[in-house]
Amino acid sequence: MKNKYMKAIISATTLLFIATSCGEDFLYKAPQGSIDDAALANEQGVDLLVTNAYANLSENGWGASVFNWALGGIYGGDANKGSDAGDQSVLNSLETYALLTTNSYVSEKWDWIYKGSKRVAMAFKALNNTTDIDPAIATSRKGELHFLRAMFYYEGLKVFGPYIPYIDESHQENDPKVHNDKDIYNDVLADADKAIANLPNTQSEPGRVNAYAAKMLKAKILLQKGDYAAAKPIIKDVLDNGVTSFGKKYGLADDMSANWDSFRDNTSPESIWEIQFSADGPNDNGNAGMSLCYPHNTGPGGCCGFYQPSFELANSFKVNEDGLPYLNGEYRSGESVSYNASTNGTEIVSNTTIAVDPRLDFSIGRIGIPYKDHGLADQGWIRDANNGGFFIPKKHVYSKAEADAGLGRSGMYAGWAPGSAMNIQYLSVRDAMLLYAECLANDGELAPAMDLVNKIRTRAGNEVNIIKNEDGTPASNYKVSTYSAAHSAFTDKATCIKAIRMERKLELAMEGVRFFDLNRWGGEYMAKELGDYVDYEKKYISKFAGAAHLAANKTMFPIPQTQIQTMGNDESGQPFLVQPAPWK
Repeated sequence: MKNKYMKAIISATTLLFIATSCGEDFLYKAPQGSIDDAALANEQGVDLLVTNAYANLSENGWGASVFNWALGGIYGGDANKGSDAGDQSVLNSLETYALLTTNSYVSEKWDWIYKGSKRVAMAFKALNNTTDIDPAIATSRKGELHFLRAMFYYEGLKVFGPYIPYIDESHQENDPKVHNDKDIYNDVLADADKAIANLPNTQSEPGRVNAYAAKMLKAKILLQKGDYAAAKPIIKDVLDNGVTSFGKKYGLADDMSANWDSFRDNTSPESIWEIQFSADGPNDNGNAGMSLCYPHNTGPGGCCGFYQPSFELANSFKVNEDGLPYLNGEYRSGESVSYNASTNGTEIVSNTTIAVDPRLDFSIGRIGIPYKDHGLADQGWIRDANNGGFFIPKKHVYSKAEADAGLGRSGMYAGWAPGSAMNIQYLSVRDAMLLYAECLANDGELAPAMDLVNKIRTRAGNEVNIIKNEDGTPASNYKVSTYSAAHSAFTDKATCIKAIRMERKLELAMEGVRFFDLNRWGGEYMAKELGDYVDYEKKYISKFAGAAHLAANKTMFPIPQTQIQTMGNDESGQPFLVQPAPWK
């Protein structure tokens, strides 16, 4: 499906524009520009509408991006806005925890959820009205639609919490009015269960979800709810028995770059399910939702310098003399892994003497360190170091080889913004392993939990994952070790949980998950972590001196005020949408 999303939508649009004619017959024909239900009640029509539902994943709204670089990454402290103070100033309040209920990025996310739900409902309508379709294909498409709707609402649960409207195909109105007075977790889990029941274990096209992807999604929904007991056996099944859509057994890829490389899309054993992107001409869909998040100026992409990794994240990769991470914030002491070498702050230098986990320079671009195959990262790639700091996003940025092959370029989106054909893994083995470790630790099974952490750390130290200079020497003082059985993480539950949570921070850095980890771990924990982040970041970036500490009761984002106003009141005068108390 990699190059089919946009092409199929165009085909669907062509199909839907039914021509009119002269004479009385026009009364019985669909008006031009409308959707003709009968024309879609067949296998081709169903496929077009299912593809249209998948295409919601390629949303070009920056706030709506399913990779949550703003709402999960910036808001979670992985990164700050970057760029300069004036560009996309709506993000200034988000990164300093002075968020308003009118924030447009939050509103874009809300719109995306319900647009996706509507697309699923349209596809279900066509599917339920046709008999001209292979039964096995019909069953699979039904499962795919249930998966997609569960995924759209799972994103809603992460961002807005469980008290949002759940709207499915039973609502026939074009603009249904539904109260947000019901916890929708059961509805979303029901969709996930139907997806599991109807999906095959393998698919002919890798972009289509399979049953194991649906199981993993269900487990993540349960963990967002806090139900470790229900999630645990599901993740175990996925890790023990799961296969990719092409039938490859799940497992960690030895080379971490296999998960961030257009040439190896859909081939990594680590990919439980990845969202497809393409760069095949005027109808490409090269991840426009992240089009701001590339190095600036002469860097790959050439625009726009947003989503710069934070000092907090970069220094979290420091290790102690045993090659282990600091679990109690000790990494905030001493020198930073990058610093200003000039009195006027114009010379950024990477400190290559500090012992660091090699995933630092895999996840984050540091000045003077090899940046994929583009040569050394250059300070000119940072738009405004005073506003964004010293670091550059890296994982999702295309390589020179990809650019040379036409798989990434500047000006891909709307003629000015960069993009690439690189797929992004929405569900991955690395994530699943660490979530299962959480479940084990929650039940006091500390040794097997730490064994999973150690497998992740062992992979990080593979020779292929060490960033090298041109002469073959390590680009920095890399050191990563596994936890020994004598470490307290093997015997003390609190320490074990700290180790797992730190491993998620390091392994999933800049993947848009940080805030959602923090909020599901509890309001008090979230508030403490983000408060410490702000207090550390303001040592280096002055704008954080005025940043707020996010309150513990604000584990979710506000409902967009425009939606509350648009939905209005019911017949009794009660509003359909009620803002949660922390945001009133």
